[in-house]
Amino acid sequence: MAFKGLLSLLAVAVTLQVAKGAIIRKAVCPDGNTVNNAACCVLFPILEDIQESLFDGGECGEEVHESLRLTFHDAIGFSPSLNARGTFGGGGADGSISTFSEIETVFHANGGIDDIVEVQKPFVAKHNISAGDFIQFAGAVGVSNCVGAPRLEFLFGRPPAVAPSPDKLIPEPFDTVDDILVRFADAGFSPEEVVALLASHTVAASDHVDPSIPGTPFDSTPSKFDSQFFVETQLRGTIFPGTGGNQGEVESPLHGEIRLQSDHTLARDSRTACEWQSFVNNQAKLQNAFKASMAKLAVLGQNVDDLVDCSDVIPIPKPLNEAATFPAGLTHNDVEQACATTPFPTLATDPGPVTSVAPVPPS
Repeated sequence: MAFKGLLSLLAVAVTLQVAKGAIIRKAVCPDGNTVNNAACCVLFPILEDIQESLFDGGECGEEVHESLRLTFHDAIGFSPSLNARGTFGGGGADGSISTFSEIETVFHANGGIDDIVEVQKPFVAKHNISAGDFIQFAGAVGVSNCVGAPRLEFLFGRPPAVAPSPDKLIPEPFDTVDDILVRFADAGFSPEEVVALLASHTVAASDHVDPSIPGTPFDSTPSKFDSQFFVETQLRGTIFPGTGGNQGEVESPLHGEIRLQSDHTLARDSRTACEWQSFVNNQAKLQNAFKASMAKLAVLGQNVDDLVDCSDVIPIPKPLNEAATFPAGLTHNDVEQACATTPFPTLATDPGPVTSVAPVPPS
């Protein structure tokens, strides 16, 4: 009887091992790619198309910056507090900004976003994918083109949006820190997660805060996902890159670099300053925090149990192999120390004449 019992246990163990093997076995797509879930195979033709035709052959350029901005502007149109009071608060990361573009792109906070919405629409139609899925997929793929970026998660299967998001849910660059943190808290984000999401500005540029200078970056390395943004926002502002006096803009430390008022104040507020400073020369923390916050943002308003994890379709970004520095002509003396508990990191200064940042060229 004992021998039969042992055989039964072995049989159960073999069955469990076979079942486990079935769960982890890779699916081979028609094009030869392998994925954890066969439902993700349909994404490879989309990946190839957008890398070639949207992102100029896989560059970290203007369309990547705009596509990443779009992921945020679509998703943050979500308010559990409004929904709880019976007032529709938006569907979150559902593609409503594209589906109802005639409504949402005219919101003041969405100034200029109509360009990337219209550029993306033909891809959505061509590949028979929901706008919500395409926006988040394009954002994750685009970020993968930037040296030093994390490999973002992507969950697949968002249904089409059923209604537009209401206005006034997207923070503006001239909002106070109080207003920004309250709005994000309503959507479920802590102050630390707000700072992490703003790492997107390390691969970003502004076209509309000062329309006289389109393509003006927020730091000196807009094609690299690095901590230069967190260094340079902490430096004393001395100049406007263009006309000056624009709503939501404050002085920048460098020619050719623009600084948002909201970035300036968050970098100096006691609730966020130490977290802001903590990303300087801490690439691993920067990557992990941004990846986690973006994963949360990308599923706002969605039931994740209904989605398929297709993160393995997203390309792996190239690593960053350089440290943060003070731009040429600037030193630790130019830092406006805001974290009360930890001194600003010691950084080298780039050699050469005072840094002047070139605009990001259009596609």
